[in-house]
Amino acid sequence: MVAIAKAAAARKGGRFALLMAAHDSEYVIKKYGGYLNVFLAAFGDAGAGETWDLYRAVDGELPAPEDVCLYDGFVISGSPNDAYADDEWILQLCELVRDLHARRKRVLGVCFGHQVICRALGGRVGKASGGWDIGIREVAIAQLPRQCRFLDALRDLPPRAMITEIHQDEVWEVPAGAEVLASSDKTGVEMFRVGEHMLGVQGHPEYTNDILLSLVNRLLAAGSITVPFAEAVKRQLESTGPDREFWLKLCKSFLKADERSI
Repeated sequence: MVAIAKAAAARKGGRFALLMAAHDSEYVIKKYGGYLNVFLAAFGDAGAGETWDLYRAVDGELPAPEDVCLYDGFVISGSPNDAYADDEWILQLCELVRDLHARRKRVLGVCFGHQVICRALGGRVGKASGGWDIGIREVAIAQLPRQCRFLDALRDLPPRAMITEIHQDEVWEVPAGAEVLASSDKTGVEMFRVGEHMLGVQGHPEYTNDILLSLVNRLLAAGSITVPFAEAVKRQLESTGPDREFWLKLCKSFLKADERSI
């Protein structure tokens, strides 16, 4: 069953679909009531009358073809799964991305979602050559062309910005016609776009430090990372934070750009 969150009783604003590629963790359920509320707090606009619907893509739940037209934008979440795997639900998600691309529907992909957009549109995704990237990473932001209109609301973009990362896969090669918008010393493609309607961000603009710490503890308990690695991440978080306001504004500007100006 699709879960629905409404920012106001009457629908005045847009309608968005969150395509969740991971199950809610016990921590997120207890602290936030589920990832839908995390994304709503990050990308929603309280009081704007927006509607956000949750589809559990990881369980094979996706919008029906006839319902796609109801949405102004889509967000694909992160996931512990590999975007290049051939699980049925991942293949179905890729097919939906291709359909959304053909319809020029606005799609924001975060981490796994970023990689799925790349794969679905013909790019290449795989294991990161440098292994796990967890913590706060500084990324360099490209000088964007004037025709990148969905970022007009940001005015002057900073040359560099800090973002929360937790991934061991990455984009190897962007799809034909895509443009790389940001990179780092660890990951060559930190952000890319396809036209004005597809945007992939490797990091997690929606994460707060406590969510990242809970994931670090889970990875440590599972033996996926070492104790020294986890401790180094925790020390970094004591003194460094992401430029979260910038990333949230960027993502919201993309999702809610006025179509009449595109």
